[in-house]
Amino acid sequence: MLESKQEFACRTIDASPGGLLVAAAARGSIGERVVFYFEELGRLEGLIVRNVDVGFAVALILPSSKRERIADLLTWMANSETDEGVASRRHKRIAPKQKRAEMLVEGGSVLAVEIVDVSVSGVGLKCATLPPVGARVEIGRRAGRVVRHFNGGLAVEFSRLIPIEEFDEDIIL
Repeated sequence: MLESKQEFACRTIDASPGGLLVAAAARGSIGERVVFYFEELGRLEGLIVRNVDVGFAVALILPSSKRERIADLLTWMANSETDEGVASRRHKRIAPKQKRAEMLVEGGSVLAVEIVDVSVSGVGLKCATLPPVGARVEIGRRAGRVVRHFNGGLAVEFSRLIPIEEFDEDIIL
């Protein structure tokens, strides 16, 4: 999104914790503030530093803590490629410090659950009772739906991605 509030599709050509090179039909002016929304990286802001044939380069404006998380995520993304070049998982998963939670299942029942791992798009849970695949649930303040069962637990896909700035081991669902 450019300063004019116009939004355009773009494709990342190169990314680092300090900047991006994007291919885009629209180009802003050098020094113009631009905002990106990425599925895995969340909302990123920066300044256009140069225009190139296919798009433009941006210097990111990030606090050091978010820059470190972006660096970690980019490293994980680069290292999670299989031989065929396809990421082995859609999103990075972490084990949060807070493992206990409650899950509200459509219909009103509340189940105690243990968080196995969490990503920006979902959570793996251990629980004694397994709601059916497709059931709408809430884990803390995160809404989602059950997408599969596994031995002693289930996977929930969130309705909305967790913003990257909230995604670390201290997350409370």
